[in-house]
Amino acid sequence: MESTDLRAADPAPVRPATAAEREARAAANGGDPTLEFDNLVPYDAYVRASDLHRLQRTVTSDPGEMSFLMISQIMELYFKLTCFELRETQRLLRADDVWGALAPLRRAALDLEGLNAAWRGLRWMTPIDFNRFRDQLGEGSGFQSAMYRHLEFLLGLRNAALIRPFRRTSTEYAELVDTLAAPSVWDDVLALLARRGHHVPDEVLHRDYSREHEPSQAVERAWLAVYADEGPDNHLRLLGEALAEVAEQFGDWRYHHVKAVQRTMGAKVGSGGSAGLTWLQRSMARVVFPELWSARTGM
Repeated sequence: MESTDLRAADPAPVRPATAAEREARAAANGGDPTLEFDNLVPYDAYVRASDLHRLQRTVTSDPGEMSFLMISQIMELYFKLTCFELRETQRLLRADDVWGALAPLRRAALDLEGLNAAWRGLRWMTPIDFNRFRDQLGEGSGFQSAMYRHLEFLLGLRNAALIRPFRRTSTEYAELVDTLAAPSVWDDVLALLARRGHHVPDEVLHRDYSREHEPSQAVERAWLAVYADEGPDNHLRLLGEALAEVAEQFGDWRYHHVKAVQRTMGAKVGSGGSAGLTWLQRSMARVVFPELWSARTGM
């Protein structure tokens, strides 16, 4: 499983500074920023901005390709950040810290909001614009994003066939196999509900996690009971709302993806061999955290 420790094996050479040191430096500078450093510029040493900016390598001379490439990379970073927050959510749920799990869930929802905003940077692209460099991308497709697969798996959307493209990249494949075999966020939520006294059937709690969760009326009834308690200390109700926000933002991302494909490709076949728009529209029918939504009918 992909580690949640974001520290690099070779940490950036950033020298820690205390509040007192910052005050002294500001006084010595007369309030102006520091302009001289002994080694690397501290910002670059920490953010690795120069490394990030060397990663944009277009394959054509068309200026629109840079926008397409960079926004794709930005989305990849948001996928990773959202996965990180969801894994932190799982850690806290397994420790029965529902209140603590709300913070990473809310951050995940905001990460997805930023991910959705990234689509705006491609709204200029028409099929004519995309066609100027599309052929040179070969079979490259966002469908092949390993980090997006991790995100789907963590949200409970499971399809073992979708990791097959990574069989020849051993590290990525092994990490995807681990994520597919492990409980999703929803699985951890249902286990928590059971520990808190709600009836969740054994066949829901103890199942093959590599297979997609089948909606359960018992789980729906558990959420009805959770939401019936409107007391201020009902952290499970707050958890439900935080999960709903994550699911809604993720649904928005899928919708924006469909609209972007319609705008830039119409109903053409996808670069990765799929039916393109039709395939994406079918995939939107799969619901994240299904009983959390179906229970609302009975509330």
